[in-house]
Amino acid sequence: MADYSNKLYQQLEQETGIKTGYVKTGSISLAQTQDRLISLKRIASRLSVMGIPCEIMAPKQVAQLHPLINIHDLVGAMYVPEDAVVSSVDVSLALANAASRNGVQIHERTSISHVMIQKGCVTGVETDRGQIECQYFVNCAGQWAYELGLSNEEPVSIPLHGCEHFYLLTRPLKKPLESNTPTIVDPDGRIYIRSWQGGILSGGFEKNPKPIFTEGRNQLEIQNLHEDWDHFEPLLSSLLRRMPGLEALEIMQLVNCPESFTPDMRCILGESPTVQGYFVLAGMNSAGTSFGGGAGRYLAEWMVNGCPSENVWPLDLKRFGALQSSRTFLRHRVMEVMPLIYDLKVPRWDFQTGRQLRTSPLYDRLDAQGARWMEKHGFERPKYFVPPGKDLLSLDQSKTFYKPDWFDIVGSEVKCCKEAVCVIDMSSFTKFEISSTGDQALEVLQYLFSNDLDVPVGHIVHTGMLNEGGGYENDCSIARLNKRSFFMISPTDQQVHCWAWLKKHMPNDSNLLLEDVTWKYTALNLIGPRAVDVLSELSYVPMTPEHFPSLFCKEMSVGYANGIRVMSMTHTGEPGFMLYIPIEYALHVYNELMSVGQKYGIRNAGYYALRSLRIEKFFAFWGQDLDTFTTPLECGREFRVKLDKGTDFIGRDALMQQKQDGVCKRFTMFILEDHDTDLDLWPWWGEPIYRNGHYVGKTTSSAYSYTLERHVCLGFVQNLDKETREALVVTPDFINRGEYEIDIAGQRFQAKAKLYPFSSLFTQRRRKDEMELSGYHGK
Repeated sequence: MADYSNKLYQQLEQETGIKTGYVKTGSISLAQTQDRLISLKRIASRLSVMGIPCEIMAPKQVAQLHPLINIHDLVGAMYVPEDAVVSSVDVSLALANAASRNGVQIHERTSISHVMIQKGCVTGVETDRGQIECQYFVNCAGQWAYELGLSNEEPVSIPLHGCEHFYLLTRPLKKPLESNTPTIVDPDGRIYIRSWQGGILSGGFEKNPKPIFTEGRNQLEIQNLHEDWDHFEPLLSSLLRRMPGLEALEIMQLVNCPESFTPDMRCILGESPTVQGYFVLAGMNSAGTSFGGGAGRYLAEWMVNGCPSENVWPLDLKRFGALQSSRTFLRHRVMEVMPLIYDLKVPRWDFQTGRQLRTSPLYDRLDAQGARWMEKHGFERPKYFVPPGKDLLSLDQSKTFYKPDWFDIVGSEVKCCKEAVCVIDMSSFTKFEISSTGDQALEVLQYLFSNDLDVPVGHIVHTGMLNEGGGYENDCSIARLNKRSFFMISPTDQQVHCWAWLKKHMPNDSNLLLEDVTWKYTALNLIGPRAVDVLSELSYVPMTPEHFPSLFCKEMSVGYANGIRVMSMTHTGEPGFMLYIPIEYALHVYNELMSVGQKYGIRNAGYYALRSLRIEKFFAFWGQDLDTFTTPLECGREFRVKLDKGTDFIGRDALMQQKQDGVCKRFTMFILEDHDTDLDLWPWWGEPIYRNGHYVGKTTSSAYSYTLERHVCLGFVQNLDKETREALVVTPDFINRGEYEIDIAGQRFQAKAKLYPFSSLFTQRRRKDEMELSGYHGK
């Protein structure tokens, strides 16, 4: 988005005749520590393959580009020569001018009281000058977006909160800075510095921000807040350390202006899940000018075409639920978010505020047994379990780009999953029930999903919910409970998005019922070869493969508890079962599993072990590996598509065409060959992939395989024409004949590419879908 904004602003003055203050200055991001330099190197490797010139440089080179900078505490820097600065006010005027020329009417000094909505659709807005009829409304009200969303006839939740943001302006230097002097970003010092009318403009993101307007509606318009020099002093001290020559410089003004921030540091973009035609673009986290042009482009595409031209799920309003809109939660979270903008973020970091918002009934029990927690969509999930005697505090505070301190702990959990039996609490999974009085439920699911759901009662179907382009809107598992009822399991953060997609495409039929039952069930994943032994002792139902085949669901008793939905699948490829337990029985069933399982070596495990198992089995996951622009044919899931099932399901035409034309990207598994797990930087996601020295894609997820004793990376490989950059068909032969490297922070490691899981991983009895997956990829 920033790159598009840069190009847009560069041509805006020529198009409109209005000066925008655009000056190509370049930017220099400084590193005071080796970890910060590693972070910059990771960013640089990604920028370079995006066509954005950048360079990692030594401190002496920084001094050559900006002679006023103190370089004595620096270990390096990243230089991006194409970065630029603009005047935000002038850019806004130029954009408004261009819009007016194209027929847009702009009414200044006009306030909106609320958006009018009928039958879930926007019909107009009520202003202090009367009503305006419209089918589309964009809430881009910045810090006022939250209140405006709640003022609607049907409230729209927009989770953001205001904070005070400070920057100072100085008089010109004795030798005024050139307008093209590079902008300095010093994240370790928490400040940014840019040239401004021969002097300096400098602000930052302090450790102790001041949230504002929590109590009620903000009536402030184009005004600044009061100066607070005591609060700004740490940033001023950092500025003077970085540019000592400024001590005698006269300060013109300390500006204190409100900015809005979101719970996850990413802006909010997209259509409301509850009101059709109500779009949002807000919560820019103090980067509105940098990202505004690109974000506006995506929103326009969304409104005109029904979807943006690229995957913007990380920004989608539907990534949030109502639970993230509490004013108390937002106030506390933005106090953490604002400093995090410049904090060093290593892989697997977690927010610390707004925690324990959604928990499993087993939370306290698991916490007492050493669970270390991560948060997903407000839900607490166990990462791993610290054995007795380990230093919990040091593990929690350990942050590194290298081999983490939890390595051996997760390894022991993985080993137990493969050799004995483990329990993983997966209650956070999204769970829906779709039922009807007749065949309506089956008919709508056949239309919405690519696989054939007209299966015998008790069978489980892995399937995708696709869009018109054949891309994944959701990847899920559906169990047929009876002839007219289905149980659907989706990723945790799909709860709002999936609900909205289902409601949008389901007919308004009183005989058809969609219910979110996420909160009704605790989900326990019983993984390992001894899982069948544990469950057999707790139930009178035979659990052998002959009586309980793969991908089968049966409601049964476990211990004293009735109504447990037991499914023969684990989401990892290992043998075992998923147990969906009514929450009132959760503690009893868990206690029974742990008690009976002692003789079989049972233990708790967490999501880090789950991640390692699923990645080494080449299992793709929605939101990490799959998105709205990924089709089943591109990720080896053609066997989950039934083109001949007799229903013209959403995305069918696109898949038919792609099957005829061939795929232009292919999901691939990479094993790092010359990578030292103990000494080298670890891959995580987003690392560039090179084939025969040419960039062909990036990783989507990675994990250490304790089975192969190597790192495994998953990602998509493209075949781009070297001259035209046109995407060509990617065949299995193209994948197999290449020599590959994965770039980790500028260092390339040799990798072996595979289109199917390595045979050494299949030491256990393979499940039906794994065999099909291997067979398809091996073609």
